[in-house]
Amino acid sequence: MTLPRRPADQRAERAAVIDALDPAALVALYRGLVRARRVDEGLARLVRQGALAKAWPATGEEALAVGVARALRAGPGGDVIAPVIRNVGACFEFGMPVASVARAYLGTADGPSGGRDGHYGDAARGVLAPVSHLGDMVPVVAGVALSFRLRGEGRVALAWIGDGTTRTGTAHEGLNLAAVLRVPAVFVIQNNQVALGTPVARHGLAPRGGASPFAGWPRAYGVWGAEVDGNDVLDCYAATRLAAARCRAGGGPVLLVAETFRMGGHTTQDEPRARRVLEEALYTRWRARDPILLAAAALEARGISPDELRAAEADAAREVEAGFAAALESRAVAMPAGAQALGPVHAE
Repeated sequence: MTLPRRPADQRAERAAVIDALDPAALVALYRGLVRARRVDEGLARLVRQGALAKAWPATGEEALAVGVARALRAGPGGDVIAPVIRNVGACFEFGMPVASVARAYLGTADGPSGGRDGHYGDAARGVLAPVSHLGDMVPVVAGVALSFRLRGEGRVALAWIGDGTTRTGTAHEGLNLAAVLRVPAVFVIQNNQVALGTPVARHGLAPRGGASPFAGWPRAYGVWGAEVDGNDVLDCYAATRLAAARCRAGGGPVLLVAETFRMGGHTTQDEPRARRVLEEALYTRWRARDPILLAAAALEARGISPDELRAAEADAAREVEAGFAAALESRAVAMPAGAQALGPVHAE
């Protein structure tokens, strides 16, 4: 497998988008990466302490959450995103507090899911809570985007699709629907090289030459698309910014194909088994392309000092620490009553 390539006709466009970012915006992207990583570490700590049974780590995939989300319009009346288990960083970029995500994991009554399993979201902030069944958010996002088009609102809906999710019928149906109806939606195929415990090479055929197995998908659906370096937060930002602009201009849906790597297990429970699924050389190769390391080098090359990066790291760590402390306080005083499990299921 080769690393993703930027289409020749997009290099200049993406470079222009990145060059337009001021120092504060660059540091904010870096801070978002660090915040997402610290949340991962905090969840793993709760697992070790016995407060959680498991967590879904996103280590190594933060750029595709942070860069993509920051390229959109967050806030009331803005764009809508549908993150899945490894896109927690996107939730924070759309304004969800760290405490909300931690409370969802801990199952507190004051969490966004009211004490239920961690399918969290915040509709008021434009964050859709995921449907458990893989692929089901694709037609949901297509429908949301259709409503934007019919109302002429100039808004965009976006969904991430894991490489495993691409093998579901619902994902194909949703992508086809979006293409036929020309809705303003961006779909990001997040190929982290393994679906649960199945390497991507065992569930999809790649074209000759070692290209991504998803490289030809935009053309197959008849939509505009591009390949993205899923570990480069600046490339993720620029590609999504251009994709969203195309949608707002009436260019129909966009399918971005991003290559990244899952550095841990499917959950914290299967770490040892997960490490045996893929070759150690892959871990070594992708560890050298850690999104935080790549971002730090890129930002320093653009004039951001190491002191500024360290300050952003410390600020992110304080935010995460405060969020987890608030969630643990909720765990002590705000666990849901058993009867709360019976509703709300049906409309009154």
